[in-house]
Amino acid sequence: MNRITRRTDYLAANSGKRVAMPGFVLLVHRRDDGDSAVRLGITVTKKIGGAVVRNRMKRRFRELARALLPERGVAGADHVLIGRAGGVERDYGLLGEELAKALDRARR
Repeated sequence: MNRITRRTDYLAANSGKRVAMPGFVLLVHRRDDGDSAVRLGITVTKKIGGAVVRNRMKRRFRELARALLPERGVAGADHVLIGRAGGVERDYGLLGEELAKALDRARR
């Protein structure tokens, strides 16, 4: 799984499919570049909290994505997780279930 690093890729993902969950918003954008790699981007704004809180949320999202994206992600698409205010306090197992549900919705 590759990471999204360029701002233009994040902006392009914003025009893709959007699935909102209580702890995060998932954006899925098909790249149509012939590459079947699944790419991941994570963004958490300062509204969520300080650096410690934001980094903790990003670590949790990375682990969930590492577990779920290879089999449930959309091949050849960019996946962007945007943290929401309630995401840090949510149970890790519950976040995993929500991400699985969001990926299934995005695939349809």
